[in-house]
Amino acid sequence: PLVGNFEGVGVQFNILNDTLIVVSPIAGGPSEKVGIIAGDKIIAVNGENIAGIGLQNSDVQDKLRGKKGTKVNVTILRSGSMDLLDFTITRDEIPIFSVDASFMATPDIGYIKINRFAQNTDKEFADALEALKKQKMKHLIIDLSGNGGGYLKTAIQLADELLDDKKLIVFTEGNKNPKQEYYTAVKGGFEKGKLVILIDEGSASASEVVSGAIQDYDRGLIIGRRSFGKGLVQKPFTLTDGSAIRLTVARYFTPSGRCIQRSYEGGKEDYYDELTRRYEHGELMNEDSIAFPDSLKYETINSKRTVYGGGGIMPDVFVPIDTSLYSEYFGIVNRKGLFNDFTLSLMDTRRTEIEKKYTSVTDFATNFDTEKELFIQFIEYAKNNKVEPNEAQINISKPIILNRLKAMLARNIWGTTAFYQISNDFNNSYLKAIEEINNDSFKKEKLVYN
Repeated sequence: PLVGNFEGVGVQFNILNDTLIVVSPIAGGPSEKVGIIAGDKIIAVNGENIAGIGLQNSDVQDKLRGKKGTKVNVTILRSGSMDLLDFTITRDEIPIFSVDASFMATPDIGYIKINRFAQNTDKEFADALEALKKQKMKHLIIDLSGNGGGYLKTAIQLADELLDDKKLIVFTEGNKNPKQEYYTAVKGGFEKGKLVILIDEGSASASEVVSGAIQDYDRGLIIGRRSFGKGLVQKPFTLTDGSAIRLTVARYFTPSGRCIQRSYEGGKEDYYDELTRRYEHGELMNEDSIAFPDSLKYETINSKRTVYGGGGIMPDVFVPIDTSLYSEYFGIVNRKGLFNDFTLSLMDTRRTEIEKKYTSVTDFATNFDTEKELFIQFIEYAKNNKVEPNEAQINISKPIILNRLKAMLARNIWGTTAFYQISNDFNNSYLKAIEEINNDSFKKEKLVYN
């Protein structure tokens, strides 16, 4: 959802072994305010047992969501407590967050991960930016990989944080729709300093508006793989039965005039198969597999670098998908959600011990020995969940398995930011961004960052 909030109790949850487990109370939400913590098991709501009855996600939402100001009683089973705990939660507006993580990647490089362009994204970004500045951030990585877009207005607001005044961010134009331009209007929070935007084949729409504007003005480096290519303006027409037709009336264009939208020339089936063809043709693994005709060449506005149109944003620095650590075994345990289920099951026995032993996420990331503590236990857990161990495949994937276990365990204790702090050790686009910021790439590319 893109709307800024909903009304409820404010917990992220999971159903494991037919029991509702709190993964994380939302910061500042009503559940956190009354003392509910990650790992708590909700076994009754308003006196009605909900454990061991085949509970579904929709059932949880029906029982816990409700109008702001109404109350709900929950009974909690908590590790280390001999007695059941009863809480009365007053429902409230719960924000839908679009910034998944923000932290210092190095002593002077900040990192912000945005999952969607929603109603409150600009404020979340500004708050994260301010917090990083207080930690002496000089340069910034914004991760838009997998971000499918959202509100155009929010994309314009984000670009306005990064570009100086009176710059065209994006324009729309159609056969019957006149050109409409959108400009920067306020002083941004990060108009100077080295900037990297991470994109991939899952980055679309609003993500492409931001990355296209940054690239066209030579404001920063775009790193990753070619974005999705979704840039249509649609106008809804409501019908008498309440349904609606969305009619495409215009397209998005970057400041240099590049059309973000991929072509529909091959028809609907060909359009939706395009991402599969990228994989089959090797584009996701090899930059040389991407070919653009001269007619799709454009120039950036300040440094006159060559960039390409034709649908999607082509990165300045290509980073292929790394399949070297992936095996069939890893794919199965990942798809079955076993990393999440296993680490969640440890909250009863390990949470207090880990919190006492490690003073911070950094301390945990550096000193927790995942292989010694969890590896064999996880392989056995997977076996008990009908995933037979394959020694050769496990050895191939062992580094990524260990990393994922540590990242998921950290998420369950410290939140989503902790997950990315650890999992990004295997994110090649993120590692490349740090490398490019620390070398002479910005000067060589004549990027505008001072």
